[in-house]
Amino acid sequence: MNTLSILIVLPLLVVFSYVFDAIARKTKFPSVILLMFTGIIIRVGTNLYGFTEFEFLDQLIPVLGTVGLILIVLEGALELNIKKEKLPIILKGFFAAAFILILNIITVAWALENILGLEHKTAVIFSIPLAIISSAVAIPSAAGLLNHEKEFVVYESTFSDILGIMIFNYAIRQFESNLSLISPESMIALGMQIIGVIVVSLLITYLLFQLLQKIEHNVKFFLILALLVLVYAFGKFFHLPALVTIFIFGLFLSNVHILLPNFMKKYLDLNQTEKGLHEFHILTAESTFLVKTFFFLFFGFSISLTQFNSLNPFICGFLIFSIMLLIRYVYFTVSTLRIKPSALVYMSPRGLISILLFLQIKEISFIDPSNSIIDERVLLIVILLSMVIMTQGTMKKSKEGPEADPTESIEDVSTNSLDEFLDGIADDKDDLT
Repeated sequence: MNTLSILIVLPLLVVFSYVFDAIARKTKFPSVILLMFTGIIIRVGTNLYGFTEFEFLDQLIPVLGTVGLILIVLEGALELNIKKEKLPIILKGFFAAAFILILNIITVAWALENILGLEHKTAVIFSIPLAIISSAVAIPSAAGLLNHEKEFVVYESTFSDILGIMIFNYAIRQFESNLSLISPESMIALGMQIIGVIVVSLLITYLLFQLLQKIEHNVKFFLILALLVLVYAFGKFFHLPALVTIFIFGLFLSNVHILLPNFMKKYLDLNQTEKGLHEFHILTAESTFLVKTFFFLFFGFSISLTQFNSLNPFICGFLIFSIMLLIRYVYFTVSTLRIKPSALVYMSPRGLISILLFLQIKEISFIDPSNSIIDERVLLIVILLSMVIMTQGTMKKSKEGPEADPTESIEDVSTNSLDEFLDGIADDKDDLT
């Protein structure tokens, strides 16, 4: 492909992504599915013209996915507005993400080990990416929900991303060291490591704040992003949960007046920091959109339809997703004491992080993915099923449920019970106050 062709194709792909995003907002159909199918169609077309060598994708997709992962975590942290009155919804989102994630990992790992015959370590490692909710898909898809439900989706999916990645890296370290996943020693070591990472993250955040204020050059936000990527790379090199640093930086940047310690505040110009926050947030959102566009396009392009030559991927994918959907339904039924599922039950799409972690499994020494029944085909089936169910749930909600009041905020809803929050529908407003 010559230079002129590339200059035509790449902008067209970005334009298609914007069109898909507009379609998604109108129809509630996830744009990432359209991006993946576009990649699959392009792959079929290139094969017809005799182009079959695409080894470069093996290096390109993980790089794009890692950069996208950093940007998604950063963008999610920038959107978390920490206030005292929002503490209940933040805690509900955290506990829902942690409980459902851990229960999914345990149950799916058991199914992979006892039903499909995988080794224990392999079953656990494969179950973690499959259990993580994609905030990159869930947050935009929650636009049609009530305001307090949308906020819950933001918190739950963001915490699911962070916790899932930390559990994945922790499990790999424990298995590579032939240590037990759950033991007093490992839990203490993990706690000390998290405390150390938080302290280091605070120092890095302070230095980045200083840099953000003192740089007078017109181009400074991409420098900050480059430094964050370097922080992530060094953290991965030393086997540290580097994404926690990214998350803390974004969280402190968006909540600098509340979270930053007083001894640091006096050395910073907080007003100047807040002025740059809006621009930095826009840059992060635009960069995330661009990276996510090409990641899902290339991921779809890497899929060959000839690989789906048996029913095993469909059976395994359906089994895994059914288990996770049942767990989610039971959790929200028990927590709300209502049998009729709310729209939040369907808001559990899988996406970029699941794909990225699956790609990292190929580099794990004690796993041979070439001989595993769980592969990218199963992952694709789970992703598609989760997005189709999410689409059906949100469309049903928009048709049957009440329209969200644009002036409504989470403060207008009682936070006295998880039942009131998750259902979000009341016949009498006085009952909620």
